[in-house]
Amino acid sequence: MVRGKLIFVTGGARSGKSSYAERMAAELGEKVVYLATAQARDEEMKRRIATHKARRPAHWVTIEEPLAVAEVIRQQGPRTEVILLDCLTVLVSNLLLQEENKYQTEETAEENEVRILNTIDDMITAARESPCHVIVVSNEVGMGVVPPYPMGRLYRDLIGKANQMVAEAADEVFFLVSGIPLKIKG
Repeated sequence: MVRGKLIFVTGGARSGKSSYAERMAAELGEKVVYLATAQARDEEMKRRIATHKARRPAHWVTIEEPLAVAEVIRQQGPRTEVILLDCLTVLVSNLLLQEENKYQTEETAEENEVRILNTIDDMITAARESPCHVIVVSNEVGMGVVPPYPMGRLYRDLIGKANQMVAEAADEVFFLVSGIPLKIKG
């Protein structure tokens, strides 16, 4: 079975991850699907989304899907050359906030953590089985301060685990520092 590469691009906030991943996607193929996980829930996020859209080539297909990214990868993989998922960090946030009311007990939090990580595992499986290249962008949040509240710590921990899962499965991993990509795997 022919499959594309799974490429993971990570780094801090405003490190140049998305721009780098977009350049990489353009180099890997003409047919690109931009899989956006962000939701425009406030004015600031609307501006961020507009900025991202403005710098993408007009012929790229944009699919906005905040939760079911594995399904999109499975559906679009045979039809395109590259899928750029931007970003894993927002996907985990969406999955976590989808179940926010259920974090009343430790047992429920553990069950939801398993559900979220299973969703990430399904996304990785879809990407590894895809005939096209899949680029996943994510923030490296583990280098910052420890959040002062339980939901923030849970989110940070989930991102750390999700990033590790994707990095382990990836063919190539890039870490961006101040706009400079460092290839750390592949």
